[in-house]
Amino acid sequence: MVLCGGVGGARMARALAGAVAPEQLTVIVNVGDDDFIYGLHVAPDLDTVMYTLAGIEGPQGWGIAADTFQVMEELTRRGEDTSFRLGDKDMATCLYRTARLRGGAPLSAITSELTATLDVGSQLLPATDDPLRTRVRLSSGSWISFQDYFVRRGHRDEVAGLDYHGAASSQPAPGVIAAIDAADLIVIAPSNPPLSVWPILAVPGVRQAVRGAAMVAAVSPLFGGAALKGPAREVMASLGLGEGTAGVLAAYEGLLSTLIVDEGDAADESLSTSATRVLSYPTRIADPVAGRRFAGWLVDTMAP
Repeated sequence: MVLCGGVGGARMARALAGAVAPEQLTVIVNVGDDDFIYGLHVAPDLDTVMYTLAGIEGPQGWGIAADTFQVMEELTRRGEDTSFRLGDKDMATCLYRTARLRGGAPLSAITSELTATLDVGSQLLPATDDPLRTRVRLSSGSWISFQDYFVRRGHRDEVAGLDYHGAASSQPAPGVIAAIDAADLIVIAPSNPPLSVWPILAVPGVRQAVRGAAMVAAVSPLFGGAALKGPAREVMASLGLGEGTAGVLAAYEGLLSTLIVDEGDAADESLSTSATRVLSYPTRIADPVAGRRFAGWLVDTMAP
């Protein structure tokens, strides 16, 4: 099973689904990025993972390939802020989700319905069915929503703190703890640790379940100390986690049996400890073939 969020997480899920039977893979997804936009419940990470596993993701790794944007064009013409862009087909997903939520269906059940329509063979589970929203504290001391920080402000601000609003009163979605307990291997995807994985671990019971697992491997999102895209390095540094591999180890302190870094960071294997070994392998998985190769190596390496 895999814990993930964002494009890197979606590609890791795709890689693992190609290395094992898809029905053997459970994907637990961050919901801290969820927000109400244009009156709709948008779940960026759930949809990115779902579209990627269905093979219909857009060229940037999110949205739907060859989608149109007629609704965005009309909203722009009417003076609306359309900095958060949803394609027309993508918006249909959000319309369906919003209507079902208003009818009382839980997010996990709706996600199951959506994945079934796209013939996604793996099980996707939101970390929780309850409202959980990542909030970002700026250096000025003000708090803003995740989407304000990441999309509208282009994640240019220094992150002085994070709050996973609603996490303390949330419960894991049905099946989450059981999937962690039953997993032979838990993979933490090369997602941004504080922004994409910590919200999952903030759900009561999840961190404890992961900590109790026999085999937990994280894949570093860094290459030569920097992320290919996104603010992982900057956010980890501003939160005091440290640079490079040491920062990733600090982000997951007490959880890992293995950390995999890219071959370019092989020197950091010296950071191995008695509790966590550090291994290196080519970890660029944007290409599906390279992803399957990496996932196959990972599964074989972590086999008891």
